Amino acid sequence: MKNSLILFIAFLSLTSCSKHQEKKNITITGIDSTLRPGDDFFRYVNGKWYDSVQIPASQAGVGVYMFMNYPQRMRLQGILDSISQSKNQAGTIAQKVGDFYASGMDTVTIDKRGYTPIKPLLAKIEAINDLPSLMNFVANEVKVNNSSIIGFGVSPDEKNSSMNIAQIYQTGIGLPDRDYYFKSDSSTVAIQKSYKKYLATLFQQIGSNAKEAEKNANLVYDIDKQLAVSHKTKVELRDVQANYNKMALAALAKRNPNIDWATFLNNLGAKTDSINVGQPAYYDALNKLLKTIPINNWKIYLKANSLERYADDLSKPFVDASFEYTKVLSGQAVQKSRGEKMANTVDTYLGEALGELYVKKYFSEDAKKRMLILVNNLQKAYAKRIDKLEWMSPVTKQKAKEKLAAITKKIGYPDKWRDYSNVHVARNTYFENMVSAATAAYQFQLAKVGKPVDKSEWFTTPPTVTAYNNPTANEIVFPAGILQPPYFDNNADDALNYGGIGMVIGHEITHTFDDQGAQYDKNGNLKNWWTKEDYAQFKSRIQQVINLYNTYTVLGDLHINGAMTVGENTADIAGLAVAYDAFKMTEQGKGNTKIDGYTPDQRFFISLAKIWRVKMKDEFLRLWINNNPHSPPNWRVNGPLMNTTPFYEAFNLKPGDKMFLPEKDRITIW
Repeated sequence: MKNSLILFIAFLSLTSCSKHQEKKNITITGIDSTLRPGDDFFRYVNGKWYDSVQIPASQAGVGVYMFMNYPQRMRLQGILDSISQSKNQAGTIAQKVGDFYASGMDTVTIDKRGYTPIKPLLAKIEAINDLPSLMNFVANEVKVNNSSIIGFGVSPDEKNSSMNIAQIYQTGIGLPDRDYYFKSDSSTVAIQKSYKKYLATLFQQIGSNAKEAEKNANLVYDIDKQLAVSHKTKVELRDVQANYNKMALAALAKRNPNIDWATFLNNLGAKTDSINVGQPAYYDALNKLLKTIPINNWKIYLKANSLERYADDLSKPFVDASFEYTKVLSGQAVQKSRGEKMANTVDTYLGEALGELYVKKYFSEDAKKRMLILVNNLQKAYAKRIDKLEWMSPVTKQKAKEKLAAITKKIGYPDKWRDYSNVHVARNTYFENMVSAATAAYQFQLAKVGKPVDKSEWFTTPPTVTAYNNPTANEIVFPAGILQPPYFDNNADDALNYGGIGMVIGHEITHTFDDQGAQYDKNGNLKNWWTKEDYAQFKSRIQQVINLYNTYTVLGDLHINGAMTVGENTADIAGLAVAYDAFKMTEQGKGNTKIDGYTPDQRFFISLAKIWRVKMKDEFLRLWINNNPHSPPNWRVNGPLMNTTPFYEAFNLKPGDKMFLPEKDRITIW
């Protein structure tokens, strides 16, 4: 979530692409006509697929959205298999990508090395004898992107978004979130036990006997829990104002003397006189714990942290131990193939290098051009919606439209690719390759401290099936990975594309105006641009979204957390509305010509339901509900549609249908 600003004052004229290229009639299949669309539209469109599809044993779910990254990794693996077997010139991205992959596929060498690669690291921990040496070790690990007890990064100053600033944030726990340490339901207790067992297994792998390993695991868990007490909840982390706490280094050093921030930042190479402390309570607690917890206990904690950090990069016993814990968290039955794992690892460490190879093979410039037209059309429709808002004053409308017009659009891949020249890769040293890439990534971040923001930077890789909004840059980003069916088909009719990628575009634009994004101005600064009365009206509508989604249940009586998911739910509701408005401005949208028996509007809404066609394990769904700011896929369909009057008209919803809301209760924000 960072970077880039270009003013787009003039929108492209809205023109149906049907005038420019031949489209194919894509037949809609799988509709369950025995169901009433107004009772559960997700199942009406996806139920036959959902009931027949099998989740692969190596996955926690199947379908689109994040699970499309599984077939994407198969594509990447194909590229990597080919390039790793070619003769590539030393120093080229092909050599680095190919040799990194080959080194990770060489499990014979990896298994033979055991945990030898981290023995020097464990020896350094053992040599710690006081607080300064402990903090020096922690700093050195930050430099290979291991946060342990200090979370450090560099990103735009949210109140001066053209400049980068050093940032620190809460970290230090091994379970997915602070709440896992304090819940006592059976599923959470099972995860707690599995985590402790995982820690004990890791200690046994480096020579501890069973009794000592269990004792160490409990000690680490106890430190985790003491740190977790100070963590903000996921709902509290949504308060962007409360998480902006820019402090002078001198003041922070006085506040947390045991951390010795001046020395720590000097060890990091971070030359700065100020820093944003995302969650001060965490560092206040850490400052005290550094004195109250014995150094020897901190050493055990740091060993566990290092073992967890590198378990999947060591020999098979460590990988297996990591998976046993993953199994309990996600319900995944068997480990992913080594090739899939390595495709993901290369994407993580050399993402833009691999992305450059992916784009050449799988992404067309025609798709990029069509996508830009879609984005511009959604922007134009959004401006019209702002003009029609009854609850917003003219002065705030003008500010909102200025911010809308200033959005930067990034599509497909970066204009300039990341330089990996300082990453050293050899075919027989997988662990060292990974450390070199992690070190380079840290140096890339460090070099930004106190420097102007590079507005061309991307924060995801081109093959990833995702899209994002970056509020500090007022930009929306659509990587090549998502620009494929069912989201986008360059040859499909407008109904399918506006219901698919159009919904995603509208969603990302709306993040500019959700409960968080609305607090940033057109330049990406945390700065109020609302009248007091308009902002109160806006907040009341946001509360309506929270209240509605709190009523939705998953897995029996487990409820969606409306406050945690409000930003994404707001973006879904408004994103659908603006995508529909943009579609109605096209030639197809203005007409009523049926294709395969479905009206244009029906095809639009069916397309929307298909882009969230997902089935996942119950364990993973529970993990999702507790941690993911998005609602589960079925509610990303039914929730927004319940608030969309044209959907009622398209499928003749009546009172008594399970999805029916009286018109006065349907939420309109934008």
